[in-house]
Amino acid sequence: MSPNIQTDLAFILFLPAFCIVGALYCFYPRRPRHVLRWIADLAVLALATGVSVAATRWGFRTATGIGGALWKQVLATLLAFGFFFVTVGVATLVRGRVFASRRR
Repeated sequence: MSPNIQTDLAFILFLPAFCIVGALYCFYPRRPRHVLRWIADLAVLALATGVSVAATRWGFRTATGIGGALWKQVLATLLAFGFFFVTVGVATLVRGRVFASRRR
């Protein structure tokens, strides 16, 4: 297996889950829906993707050989999943506060 594919395998395997979570993040709440929100949502998803890929590569490089080759994939997967969801979760909280302040 190519070394580049091997380091990004964890991200590639969870890409469908990331797409589902990203779509839910963009589509809910349904209101307000304006251009600035779409741009902000896409920027958050791009940031979450970049952070997740970086975490995947970092986890794959820093995993020790205790569990063998599988441990590298497991750690990279956990880090990719965790960093993606933390980024989207924090952005959801920030977006909620921004919309609440705009309604007032």
